[in-house]
Amino acid sequence: MSTPQIPKPGKLILSILSAKWELFWPGLLSTLEKKMGKVDYQSELIPFTETRYYDEELGTPIFRRILSFSPLVPLDILPEIKLWTNSIENEYAQPTNNIAPRNKRIFNLDPGILTHERLVLATGKNFTHRIYLRDGIWADLTLIFTKGDFQNLPWTFPDYASEKVKIHLRKIRELYHKECIKNG
Repeated sequence: MSTPQIPKPGKLILSILSAKWELFWPGLLSTLEKKMGKVDYQSELIPFTETRYYDEELGTPIFRRILSFSPLVPLDILPEIKLWTNSIENEYAQPTNNIAPRNKRIFNLDPGILTHERLVLATGKNFTHRIYLRDGIWADLTLIFTKGDFQNLPWTFPDYASEKVKIHLRKIRELYHKECIKNG
């Protein structure tokens, strides 16, 4: 029989995609820190070229910025954070010129939790490998850490499978490891 145990906390990360950084950055940073904690890692802008999925909505060229936050968080906070980031996307959305009553996002916020073993992103979309958490939010096991590095899975998004993203995730994992040691 297995004995239930509360897992160690994880490192909250956020990937931001946008083609209109000048409309919200760095102003968004203080809003993020109020909810998610102090930013302890911030990447430079990384070209997002692996897919054209967001081009119509966000415009082009799209760039990504990866952030991580301190302190560490319980793993079950992910649905709460995803619902909150969705509300921030909507708050900043701009009206479209179309007849449709939908506003257009100017950025996409992808929260996730990084641990020693894995990177899990939150999503509102079901798929075969995703596990339902609560409140319409699913956990996407995006990368695993084994054999000394992040390993892709058959469903890993091409951008997260790229070296230009993994280099930042390795640095964030180092911060996470140091924070775990400091916290005992």
